[in-house]
Amino acid sequence: MAGLIWAAVAPRPLLQEIAHGEAELVSAETTSFIVADAWFALVTAVGGLITGVLGYRLLVRRAGAAATTGLVLGAVGAAFLALWVGDNIGLGTYNHLLATSATGAFFHSSLALGAKSTLAFWPLCTSGVILLGESGARRAAAKPRHRRQEEPDASGMWTPEPPGGHSP
Repeated sequence: MAGLIWAAVAPRPLLQEIAHGEAELVSAETTSFIVADAWFALVTAVGGLITGVLGYRLLVRRAGAAATTGLVLGAVGAAFLALWVGDNIGLGTYNHLLATSATGAFFHSSLALGAKSTLAFWPLCTSGVILLGESGARRAAAKPRHRRQEEPDASGMWTPEPPGGHSP
């Protein structure tokens, strides 16, 4: 699903065929590559947050470390699957256009992730949410629960009226 979202929202650079089977960028200063990487980072970070919250609430509180390991490894797999899906959607069309277009024709490139470090966003966000959930649960368990003690009767001008309605 993440790869499909990335493929749908990420921009693709515009190419022009300069010879049979050969194309080059129309604008060398295009930001399409950076924006596509940013979209991948955003999609995988949101996927990691969702995985972490649901995984913590449904699995980690019951199964502990085994569930955490499974969720983080699953997040690594999900990031690579999103990359594979996003890279391959439109690749066939791109290769077909590259092979059959006339010289001078314009078409969009297929997606490619340039910043491979963004693959770490999904597992990092998943493990970060689990870490925050566990630290909050441990603090709540370690915090002593004191009953509120009644304050001793104070005398003075800022205290409520004593019973009976008279002040000395």
